[in-house]
Amino acid sequence: MINWSTDEKAFKKKYPKEYKLWRLTQLINYGLDGEKLSEKEVKAAWPKIKDRLDPYARRAIEFLIWGKIYSLPNNLTFWNLSSKISK
Repeated sequence: MINWSTDEKAFKKKYPKEYKLWRLTQLINYGLDGEKLSEKEVKAAWPKIKDRLDPYARRAIEFLIWGKIYSLPNNLTFWNLSSKISK
């Protein structure tokens, strides 16, 4: 993954712990680009990164790692709300 808005070398050198969390969050939110995630690393960083993740990606990871099954938000908007209520 290439990030054009961040100097990754300087970030990694100056803040190695924060860099690992940032990098893991970036990989989950914007695609792995052929890389693989370490389940152990994701579990260890989960309390710190879960609020920074895309909600759908977060729930997919929760299902894959911990087997949590619950419904995703139903995405109701003003425009499709009336058809849902009348049924």
